[in-house]
Amino acid sequence: MTNFTTRLMVAAATLVAAAGAASAQTMKAEIPFTFRANGKVMTAGTYEVTLSHGMPLLYLRSNDGNHAAIVAAQAPHDAPKPWRAAGGPVLSFECGNSLCSLAGVWSGGDKPAYNFAKPKLGKDEPTRMALVALLPEKGD
Repeated sequence: MTNFTTRLMVAAATLVAAAGAASAQTMKAEIPFTFRANGKVMTAGTYEVTLSHGMPLLYLRSNDGNHAAIVAAQAPHDAPKPWRAAGGPVLSFECGNSLCSLAGVWSGGDKPAYNFAKPKLGKDEPTRMALVALLPEKGD
């Protein structure tokens, strides 16, 4: 009975993963600055960005293969006006004096936007938001 239960759980996990992959959207981002994603420091460069809508996760992988992160999204919400005004899918970053942190993502259209947990900046530290356009991967 234990062996059957284990096989059933593995089959269910495989189906969930396949469903999540089927609803994933992969895009490209040219990020011109060093940033933090899920506590990991990532260098400036070209990144493959995959947003899984089934389980709101964002996968970031640098084209050179040296940096990668998986970031869990918070509750979905309507895209803020500046994101919609950008005209298409965007990544947003909250920047302080020394480093930017991944703050949100929107895949465009009528899809929801998501925020990400990020470190708090200093009390008097000036902040700015930076938006980076997400472009379709070649072949999409």
